[in-house]
Amino acid sequence: ILQCDTIKDAAIKKQCFFDYLTQTIQDRIGIDTLQMLYPEIDTIEVKVTINPDASLQFEPQFPKDSVAYDTIKIDSILRIRLVNFPKVNPAIKRGIPVKTKFVLPVIIKTE
Repeated sequence: ILQCDTIKDAAIKKQCFFDYLTQTIQDRIGIDTLQMLYPEIDTIEVKVTINPDASLQFEPQFPKDSVAYDTIKIDSILRIRLVNFPKVNPAIKRGIPVKTKFVLPVIIKTE
C-alpha cells in the first residue's frame, strides 16, 4: 500500500496497513445496504486472507448463535462489493511469499 510504504516503524506501518484495508472494505461494501438489511449490526468481523499469489479472500465472521442473520446474503454482499480490490502484496518470509490471515472489525453503523 503506497501510503504505508514510506513508514519505517514496523508497528505504525502495520497499523497503517490494517487501517487502509478496513477503510477500503467499509467504503466498498455499501454500508447503507447492510445498515438497511441489518440495522442491529454495528460492526462486522471480516477475515481477510492474502494468498502467496496476491489474491485476496474475504469471509464474514459471525458468532456461533448468529442464526438471526442471513450469513449467506452478507457473504455474497462482501464477495460482490470486494471484487477488483486494490492489489495487496503477500507477506514475505525468508524471501518466499506466504499466506497471511487476520480478522478486521469493519464498522457498519456510523452515527
